[in-house]
Amino acid sequence: MNAGRSLRAEAQARLMMTVSVALACFAYPALCAQPASASAPPSQQAPSATPRRDRLPRKVLIGTVISGRDVFTMTIEKRLQRMDALVDEIAAEAKLNYPGKRLDLVVLPEYFLARPGETLAQQALRLDDVRQRIAACAKLHDCYLVVPLIMQEADLPLRYSNAAALVDRSGNIAGIYRKVHPVAFQGSNVLEGGTTPGRDFPVFDCDFGRLGIQICFDILYPDGWQALARQGAEIVALPSASPETVGPAAYARQHDYYVVSATPQAHAAFFNPLGIIEAQVSKESVLVHEIDLSYALLHWEAILENGEALKRRFGDGVGFNYYDAEDMGIFWSNDPKTSIGQMIASAGLIETRDSVERIRVLQDAARGGPPMAPR
Repeated sequence: MNAGRSLRAEAQARLMMTVSVALACFAYPALCAQPASASAPPSQQAPSATPRRDRLPRKVLIGTVISGRDVFTMTIEKRLQRMDALVDEIAAEAKLNYPGKRLDLVVLPEYFLARPGETLAQQALRLDDVRQRIAACAKLHDCYLVVPLIMQEADLPLRYSNAAALVDRSGNIAGIYRKVHPVAFQGSNVLEGGTTPGRDFPVFDCDFGRLGIQICFDILYPDGWQALARQGAEIVALPSASPETVGPAAYARQHDYYVVSATPQAHAAFFNPLGIIEAQVSKESVLVHEIDLSYALLHWEAILENGEALKRRFGDGVGFNYYDAEDMGIFWSNDPKTSIGQMIASAGLIETRDSVERIRVLQDAARGGPPMAPR
């Protein structure tokens, strides 16, 4: 009998230790974090150890477009002129609607730069053919550009990529993403006319945050979106020929990042980390929208009052979009000295994912362990 009581006491002690460790990891995640590899390349290093909600506001002003399909019939010079005109229009709209704020990023649609022709050899460009022009555009507007192109690779053997070049504010090539999942149309085993698939999913450190890129048919494959999330991407640019919304929304929700699409027709949008479209256009035009990368996601709580409790406390110092149909909202700080994390903590609130994990620990403790799942 004494031995039985001792075993039960030991089991209870182990359970309480497990609960205590889990609660400690919830309250102080840095205690349980695994160190980042010192040898990892910059694009694959862990993001900042400071949770995004506890960082001061990071406003990012982004432009995207529906370009029109006629661009695909143009000569390369005409396409470069269209690029200049679209970015000029985006910059003008940014100045009009966000006076005094710097334009950070512009995303153009898939295949935007190429030559007219029937074969890849006819359509493809070397990056050096357009480097000077795209650099000048970025420098003129002091912004980053995501410029998709059909690219002839510089080294041998001869091959072509469906690529997107990232140009920084100084006109330098900050990186290139090569489409990992080019399409083969039904009845054909050729990938986009002979395009060579890319091999990796880089994340680029920009001065406004960490940027990943996916291109069109990548929407149908989750591996790239997962890889970008693991590397701490905060925004994913999606140059595309397709106006699809369900896939980008799902990935944005699953991985807690923004997705910005650019297309030639029908629809381009900003998908927020709740998987909800914050801003969109459905006809040929430009779209400029500001986001804040130091945000918090909050589920319904009575004390939140759908955001009104924070509004009463902080006034215009807090910004948010609350979605009654989802019982959730995305919140950010407009106070340059106060993080949204400080604001929600002062109101006794915690983020949705932390709340879910806190309650999971309570559930497991109450039932004596995790639920039984089929193998």
